[in-house]
Amino acid sequence: MRILILGAGGTGGYFGSKLLQAGCDVHFLVRAARAQQLQRDGLSVRSPLGDRHMEAPCLTQETLPTEIAKQPFDLVLLSCKAYDLNSAIEAIAPAVGPQTAVLPILNGLAHYDVLDARFGHAAVLGGLCHISVTKADDGSIVHLGKLERLTFGAREDGQRECVAALLALCQHAGIDVVATDAISAAQWDKYSFLTALAAGTCLMQASVGEIVAVEGGAAFLRGLYAECLAVATAEGHAVADNAQAAALEMLTRPGSTLKASMLRDLLAGHRTEAAHIVGDMLQRAQANDLVTPLLQTANCYLALRGSDANK
Repeated sequence: MRILILGAGGTGGYFGSKLLQAGCDVHFLVRAARAQQLQRDGLSVRSPLGDRHMEAPCLTQETLPTEIAKQPFDLVLLSCKAYDLNSAIEAIAPAVGPQTAVLPILNGLAHYDVLDARFGHAAVLGGLCHISVTKADDGSIVHLGKLERLTFGAREDGQRECVAALLALCQHAGIDVVATDAISAAQWDKYSFLTALAAGTCLMQASVGEIVAVEGGAAFLRGLYAECLAVATAEGHAVADNAQAAALEMLTRPGSTLKASMLRDLLAGHRTEAAHIVGDMLQRAQANDLVTPLLQTANCYLALRGSDANK
């Protein structure tokens, strides 16, 4: 399987490096400056699971057509931020041929309608990941924990062969991988939890542990998650009891340092995915005539607080 990964940032760089290390046919599609950096310094990953350094085959918009002419790509891994989705689609479009699958592992769900409209439902797999990574100033990838799970699945029967091939590659590369026949359920499990975490920690500008340590903090986070669960149910994707229990444990764990990456972006003055995550959840609630005051408050705050960063 020949794989093109959009970008060599935190998520794409991390999973791509593991595939490369295992000898898989992987190329990174990057901007010119990042290509020069990778060609000069290579790709470095610092992780509690083991550091690695390697050469990183990279392409730019100018060199991509020549590479495609040599051999088409079987899969494009899309790991951009949601606010870069439109430019990301234009970047990968030349590489998406009749037999090419697109695997998005972005946060949220709103991007599927856009990808389906551009590439067709049959070309777009369902995917998500659980990992905390960032790209350091020196260009290296820093893994902020031990969790590195990649989850994907077919959205229609014709995608199953591609899913099986990718599963085999990821297993060979030692990635903690899940291939599921219930990808929609997995996506809503994560989306419901992530929205509550992002809304809660951003609104309070604090970690889970700091929030639950004050009176009413745990009830606030439970309330946010309950609103997200109600949306999931109304959308036809009720979250299973065991997934709810696991999410609530993480959202109310005393002493937890857990906070959404969105909060780090917000405090640093960077663009955020607030509209794609919290905003989209609120829109789904309103479309289903649900009253979600906590989500509405968090969304209002994020729209105001992040207005300069999101311009």
